[in-house]
Amino acid sequence: MWEDFKKFALKGNVLDLAIAVVIGAAFGKIVTSLVEDIIMPAVGILLGGFSVEDWTYTFNGAELRYGAFTQSVIDFFIIAFSIFLVIRLFTRMKRKKDVPAEEEPEVLDKKEELLIEIRDLLSKEKAGQ
Repeated sequence: MWEDFKKFALKGNVLDLAIAVVIGAAFGKIVTSLVEDIIMPAVGILLGGFSVEDWTYTFNGAELRYGAFTQSVIDFFIIAFSIFLVIRLFTRMKRKKDVPAEEEPEVLDKKEELLIEIRDLLSKEKAGQ
């Protein structure tokens, strides 16, 4: 069982996935901070101090904080769009890397050039007969 687990855990895909999860979590924190600390305060300033996070509705003594939910939905869309842009950038970079470069013409030495000329002359002679 231990050997099977080692084979599974050390496969390239599992390691790639683990690395992607760690990087994704760190990236998520960065984008969340960007949304909470920069974008939403800037939106609030532009809208004259308006904040959806403070929206509440009180019903029979129970406070429904639907503004916090609305803020979470806005955060999600901003984070999802940011991740989309990063993935799009990486796929474009990968596509450019995958495009094969134009092959440089093969440089022949004198002997090869002479052999090619002889071959071409012989094929012309055969075609003329």
